[in-house]
Amino acid sequence: MRRRSPRPDRAASPWGLGGLSIQQLTGRVYRRLWEDEILDRSAGLSYYFSFALFPTLLFLTALFGMLPFPDAMSRLLDYVDRVLPPDAASLLRKTLAEVVTGASGSLLSVGVLAALWAASSGMLSIMTALNVAYRVVERRPWWKTRVIALALTFGSSVFALIGLVLLVFGGGIGRVVAGWIGLGAAFTLTWAVLQWPAAILLVLTALSLVYWLAPAAGRRWYWITPGSIFAVLAWLLMSSGLRVYVDLVGDYNATYGSIGGVILLMLWLYLSGVALLIGAEINSAVEHAAAEETAAP
Repeated sequence: MRRRSPRPDRAASPWGLGGLSIQQLTGRVYRRLWEDEILDRSAGLSYYFSFALFPTLLFLTALFGMLPFPDAMSRLLDYVDRVLPPDAASLLRKTLAEVVTGASGSLLSVGVLAALWAASSGMLSIMTALNVAYRVVERRPWWKTRVIALALTFGSSVFALIGLVLLVFGGGIGRVVAGWIGLGAAFTLTWAVLQWPAAILLVLTALSLVYWLAPAAGRRWYWITPGSIFAVLAWLLMSSGLRVYVDLVGDYNATYGSIGGVILLMLWLYLSGVALLIGAEINSAVEHAAAEETAAP
């Protein structure tokens, strides 16, 4: 039976690192990575992510259809092309196009709720993995965990929607706002510069919500934590590194044939799960170090 860890100090700021140095925190996280079998759990997450990915995209497609912006989903996939290796991005585009083309109007309206339900299954797998990272036992009733998973899935989709609007249509919005309130080109330029930090802040907010609500532990809300910063930076570096590796070194089509795109997509989902869970382990190590420091005589 897993030994119950001391209760974290709710008043301690995570940026104090629980009194640990960077080297001590790195050592703790490294040990916990193997103790909690993070690499194996990330493989399980990638399996659930693969089932939740296309229902999530279908749900986003329905949300984007409510916006007064043309080709919003196509522009989102343009950003996907910059993150994923070409074969994986092509597979994603092709499969989503087939799903949307074959879908009836009812599927993209009433049936989108079923897509949301299916997409939340991936969030449930994240909740299970985060319970291990935070060393807590799931005691919430099943209906409550499902409601939280649905809320987190919907919230993440909304954040993605807002982030897309800022990245793709931020310049036009800035010009409209500048004309509306009577400001000149300086405001438009400032808006164009700030839309990128705003989009990153949205991603950090969505990740902090997951770290806050997903585990079955009463945790204090922090907008930005060391774990969320690490997870976002690691994910960006991993995605860029994987793309560069495939472009310069790896020839997956020659090795795996037509399933090369599937292999790359699953590898990207696996590495994304690793970044997410290591970020949770960082937050958990900091909180428990703060609890140990508080409890020490």
